[in-house]
Amino acid sequence: MTRAGRFAGYGLMAAAVLVAAVTRSRGVDAIGPFPSVAVVLLVGMIGVMLVFTDLMVRGLYEQIDTAKGREDEE
Repeated sequence: MTRAGRFAGYGLMAAAVLVAAVTRSRGVDAIGPFPSVAVVLLVGMIGVMLVFTDLMVRGLYEQIDTAKGREDEE
C-alpha cells in the first residue's frame, strides 16, 4: 500500500492555495466558465478527502493487524 493518494491530496491542497493566491492577486473572477472560488473549493475538498481517506484506511489496517496479533498470541 503506497502513500501516493495522500501525497496527491497534499498536492491538490497546495494547488488550491496557489490558485486562490493567484486569482486574488490578479483580480481574476472566473476560471473558464466557473467562478474561481468554486474551483478553489472543489480542488481543496478533493485533496482533503484523499488525505483523510488514506489516513482512515491506514488506521483501520493497523487495528486489524493488532487484532490478528492478539489472536495469534492466544
